[in-house]
Amino acid sequence: MRRGAGGRTVRGGQVAAAALVVAALAVGCRPVTVTGTGGSADKSGRHLPTTAAPAPDDGPPATARPTPPPTQDRTGRPTPPAPQPVMAAGSQGPRVRELQARLAQLGLFDRSPTGYYASVTAAAVRAFQRQQGLSRSGAVQPAAWSALRSRTRQPSHAELYPPTAKPIGAPDPRCMTGRVICISKRSDTLAWMVDGRVVSAMDVRFGSQYTPTREGTFAITFKSRHHVSTIYHSPMPYAMFFSGGQAVHYSSDFAARGYSGASHGCVNVRDKEKIAALFAAAKKGTKVVVHR
Repeated sequence: MRRGAGGRTVRGGQVAAAALVVAALAVGCRPVTVTGTGGSADKSGRHLPTTAAPAPDDGPPATARPTPPPTQDRTGRPTPPAPQPVMAAGSQGPRVRELQARLAQLGLFDRSPTGYYASVTAAAVRAFQRQQGLSRSGAVQPAAWSALRSRTRQPSHAELYPPTAKPIGAPDPRCMTGRVICISKRSDTLAWMVDGRVVSAMDVRFGSQYTPTREGTFAITFKSRHHVSTIYHSPMPYAMFFSGGQAVHYSSDFAARGYSGASHGCVNVRDKEKIAALFAAAKKGTKVVVHR
């Protein structure tokens, strides 16, 4: 027998009974949810883990981040956010083609418009921004776009969609009279000219430094629609020979690999339809001019 709380006398049997009740409540006769531990208990008192329901991946965060204070200038007034660029690296479409054509009018873009805004276009934009005293970001901000449009004219269809990857250079004086296949090593282009007028134009590539394409004034000596090289055993469709074994002809390798390869001295054309039309128009004796 011992004295309990409040001065009451508690017998030993009562103590034992109370202990059993406490033990029963501790073990539990039904599952007890355990808050804060992510589990429950079974009849034996063992802890059973539970899986928390996943939060939706498109819902708001549990705690919203505080909105940063606006940037201030030296006087303490909020600085307005920078305007979004009209065009930047990765842009594509008709407006980029117009941008490139306008930059070409100023001599800042030395290629034909492609409609894709990449490193070459960004470099041309930076050059224009430097001329205008603007921030040289390489992206076209509204101020730069407005300045460019005010200093150039609306590009023509030929400027927006030229026939060759690179602009056709100024024709050699030898190409200005009669019917001439005028080939420029400087611009990598071939122009079919009649009395000084460009009838058609196409991209071309030349021989390597070990097998260079000869320069000068020549004439077509032989044509072969389905020609195959007797030296390299490679096809040379629409071949028009103008200097020994050197000819203007279609090249499937040029069409596939571009300027990463070279010919063995011939003038390779990668547009099959254009070289086919030229093959039909040019005759034996037609003048060929290869120049820089």
